[in-house]
Amino acid sequence: MTAHRFQPSRPLTGRIRVPGDKSISHRSLMFGALAVGRSRISGLLEGEDVLATAAALRAMGARIERDGDDWIVDGVGIGGLLQPEQALDMGNSGTSTRLLMGLVASHGITAAFTGDASLSKRPMGRVIDPLSTMGASFTPSPGGTLPLMMEGMQPAVPIEYRLPVASAQVKSAVLLAGLNTPGTTTVIEPVPTRDHTERMLRGFGVAVTVEEIDGEKHISVTGPVDMTPCDIVVPGDPSSAAFFAVAASVVPGSDLVIENVGLNPTRNGIFRVLGQMGASIDYLDEREVGGEPVADLRVRHAALKGIEVDPDIAPSMIDEFPVLFVAAALAEGTTVTTGLEELRVKESDRLSAMAAALTLAGASVEETPDGLTIHGSGGALLPGGGPVTTHLDHRIAMSMAVAGLASSAGVAVDSTEPIATSFPNFMALLAEAAA
Repeated sequence: MTAHRFQPSRPLTGRIRVPGDKSISHRSLMFGALAVGRSRISGLLEGEDVLATAAALRAMGARIERDGDDWIVDGVGIGGLLQPEQALDMGNSGTSTRLLMGLVASHGITAAFTGDASLSKRPMGRVIDPLSTMGASFTPSPGGTLPLMMEGMQPAVPIEYRLPVASAQVKSAVLLAGLNTPGTTTVIEPVPTRDHTERMLRGFGVAVTVEEIDGEKHISVTGPVDMTPCDIVVPGDPSSAAFFAVAASVVPGSDLVIENVGLNPTRNGIFRVLGQMGASIDYLDEREVGGEPVADLRVRHAALKGIEVDPDIAPSMIDEFPVLFVAAALAEGTTVTTGLEELRVKESDRLSAMAAALTLAGASVEETPDGLTIHGSGGALLPGGGPVTTHLDHRIAMSMAVAGLASSAGVAVDSTEPIATSFPNFMALLAEAAA
């Protein structure tokens, strides 16, 4: 493992562009593979997770090739996925695993899914349950985890499924299974989650209906569908932009523009919460790209104030809490977060991992069963320290990198290797902004 110390930073200035959105990158490959004909994708995130999706789709018959800066996908059509010859290695990607299980569920093929040690601890029962009801059969490892073997069912059975946990991955897995299932498959969403699947399916010509009934969203597709290929420009990942937005907010003298950031309302919670804390964020050139709202963000250093974060905003920023905790550690006053039990089953237990990491860097943090309470430094630099344990979790590593920029002695992390899964050029962009 490569340890690294992130040193105190000069002001972050200039213009940067973060990699493409991970959620949209995964789906653009999958939907391109299910269309008949050629789709072209520009701005695809080329991290390990997305490349795991591409490799699995190739193993099931799609042609996916790089063409200059773009990617070309020649799809096999709905119902056209082929039996893979070997196990599909998902690496560290929960999104790839759960969405591809949905795809396989309504095809008459058998597939084995494997992953790294971290992914093999993550719960898959939440997708196994609804997909089993549709007719797929599963042989998971004890505890409902990877490695697992699954057998799809063609034709599968359409279902109406109410999500027991707020999870865009579970919703998407059921809807993707519904694409090749005769009849109408409906997912009922008591709490809204990110809606890239619904937006992008429409872009590929699928009639997705969304109705509000008794305060709950009912999302339906009627299969089997035909998907039309399309060209996609992937907006910048708001999760990746969040690290730079927090860094520019807490490093004195910073004035940074982050270009082409996706601002889907189910994903932009971090920027709304930073705004409530007093961050200076201007939204420049607001526009729509491929059905998704996009803008350039100008972020300047500002004095942040501690707040009580509304738990209802959690689904729209679930992956950004680690870096929000860093902002809170440098704010004036106390920040209280609740309703974050989901963070305990991510790539690591992100509540205990961030509590330990920030404490080691000199912050004042209390851990509760469903959140953290953080007493801010009032704008003073954190003392720094480490090496902090990242648990091979990319978001812990990048969040503590940001903490190091606003510390007196720097913050060491035990490994920067996991950053490649979601943000391969993170270190280079950080150096560029601080140059």
